[in-house]
Amino acid sequence: MTNRPAVRRVVSLVPSLTEAVAGTAAGLLVGATDWCTHPAGLDVTRIGGTKNPDTARIIALAPDLVIANEEENRAPDLAGLRAAGVPVLVTEIRDLDQAFGELHRVLVDGCGLDRPGWLDEAEAAWRALPVPGRRLRAVVPVWRRPWMVLGHDTFAGDLLARLGVDNVYAAHADRYPALPVGELRAAGADLVVLPDEPYAFTAEDGPEAFPGLPAALVDGRHLTWYGPSLRTAPAVLGEALRAALR
Repeated sequence: MTNRPAVRRVVSLVPSLTEAVAGTAAGLLVGATDWCTHPAGLDVTRIGGTKNPDTARIIALAPDLVIANEEENRAPDLAGLRAAGVPVLVTEIRDLDQAFGELHRVLVDGCGLDRPGWLDEAEAAWRALPVPGRRLRAVVPVWRRPWMVLGHDTFAGDLLARLGVDNVYAAHADRYPALPVGELRAAGADLVVLPDEPYAFTAEDGPEAFPGLPAALVDGRHLTWYGPSLRTAPAVLGEALRAALR
């Protein structure tokens, strides 16, 4: 029999992890950020944003565990929670394999839950991907005004690479470099990939900046979230990429 922590009250500071916990044992969640939009209708106390959480409100919720991410949340906020005696589990996710490992750590080791079936299904979905017949090069903006793109060592870049799309800026020194749009146009990409978050690129807002280049409009949740959406991400992203190249 496994010794697991008695965790009954969880606050999540990461939308992806909120969905992961809610999709496994929704009753554990007592607090989440304003940006935690999935699952729909989640009825928990909102504790502010990922970068500016109301730490006093979190402490008042008396959580057994706060789950966070080293990129999405600020170290001083997490340090303040720990100083108040609140246990904090911080994840680091830079690629798909790390995401699967961290999800297991959060749900099983951190929250004391049985490993959920959806996590096994997600791993199986990505293992079943065929080897891409050809590889494409893409520019992947994540913000506009200024233009920012995926650089090195990103989760979204790893997902695209597994689908046969290599990030033009995967070797850039910065993880999210800000670059002039003229440089992006001249980068030698085969297509531009435009997610609808964090910047909400649409058919009318983004593709016009890359004339003559196929534009794949993709669901940002399937590209950047690590949780139950990973089950369908290969199919959803793959279809969006194919649609751009037809």
